[in-house]
Amino acid sequence: MPNESKKTIRIEFTPTFKRNLRSLAKKYRHIRTDVQPIIAQLQAGVVLGDQVPGVRYTIFKVRIRNSDIQKGKSSGYRMIYYLKSGDKIILITIYSKLDQGDISPRRIRQIINEIQES
Repeated sequence: MPNESKKTIRIEFTPTFKRNLRSLAKKYRHIRTDVQPIIAQLQAGVVLGDQVPGVRYTIFKVRIRNSDIQKGKSSGYRMIYYLKSGDKIILITIYSKLDQGDISPRRIRQIINEIQES
């Protein structure tokens, strides 16, 4: 058998995701360490989280434990990502459940429209 290399998924970040991550990193020092295993799983092709209804795109929301607060996933981060195609995922946004309630499908569509226009 030939040695087949496993195809990795390309991960892209919206400006909103980058801005929110930078902002959260000021308050939560270990956010990048908390998020990195999730990104690695997505790159390996694992679909994580629950699909968000009412968005018209293949959007998922993943709960991530915040190691800075020791309260578990329910008080952790929420990462929203767009399963664009079989080999591309776009990280839409990330927020802390302690700082913000749920994000609306309308806001998710706005962020996607912003990246499609650029």
